[in-house]
Amino acid sequence: MKFLNALATGIDTLNEYTGRGIAWVALIMVLVQFAVVIMRYVFSIGFIPMQESIWYMHGTLFMVGAGYTLLHDGHVRVDIFYREASARRKALVNMIGALVFLIPLMLLTFWLSWSYVINSWKTLEGSTEISGLPLIFLYKTVIWVFAVLLGLQAISMAIRSLQTLLDDDPGLKTGRS
Repeated sequence: MKFLNALATGIDTLNEYTGRGIAWVALIMVLVQFAVVIMRYVFSIGFIPMQESIWYMHGTLFMVGAGYTLLHDGHVRVDIFYREASARRKALVNMIGALVFLIPLMLLTFWLSWSYVINSWKTLEGSTEISGLPLIFLYKTVIWVFAVLLGLQAISMAIRSLQTLLDDDPGLKTGRS
């Protein structure tokens, strides 16, 4: 059980640092968007690479931050029964959700996106706009980062849930320590 606890702690730490780091992208995105608006409406200048970078940052922020959000229980859930459930029942729901739904979905996401991302890398796919950013291949790779980070966090959630289920007195634990 020590190994599993260390694994879960390592995954949690990875997603914690990743989430805190990627959060800065939100600030950068707002500043770039502000600059685009000023350039367009004050100076009548359009700059496609800046506009595209906002799309890239927006998608990256949500995809890379998904594991962090799960770590902090920030995903939307229908909690009619979950909210008032005991710690063991919450742990059971979390474990089933992670093992039956989330981990298989992340494996499927990784597998189904494989050729999509690889083909993009083979051609070093760039923007469809003439002056756009030549980084679509990197942007598509974020799909893999999403699948790995969220899948790892699901494994951590399953481990924490197992610990709660095996604990003689789970008390007020929520599945994380």
